[in-house]
Amino acid sequence: MDYQSARNYLLSRPEAVEDFPFGPEVAVFKIKAKMFATLTVGKDGVVRSNLKCDPDEAQALRDIFAGVLPGYHMDKKHWNTVLFDGSVPDGEIERMMDKSYGLVVRGLRKAERQTLELAYGTDTIYR
Repeated sequence: MDYQSARNYLLSRPEAVEDFPFGPEVAVFKIKAKMFATLTVGKDGVVRSNLKCDPDEAQALRDIFAGVLPGYHMDKKHWNTVLFDGSVPDGEIERMMDKSYGLVVRGLRKAERQTLELAYGTDTIYR
């Protein structure tokens, strides 16, 4: 997966917005002002993304994929950094992006969460 494909996928999630609060090098993707992903290109030229994850699954993914690391500058229990270096299949990266989005939506205030669920359906929000 390349930067533009990842960006397009993240922005395809319902009401996702892109912001640059840390400067032009790091794209931050949010739902209702809550971050669910970052996207950047490292100094080594490798695209990488921070994604929220269930703590048990976060460690399992790190054990399975060489390109999944503890979240850079994030709570390492709940966030992973995924390297787009070919070691993680694109479908798995998309699944992790979807999971991150869904976890953040679940943490929204009840009214915000229910508005999203009603507008887009739970299957779309939590795919």
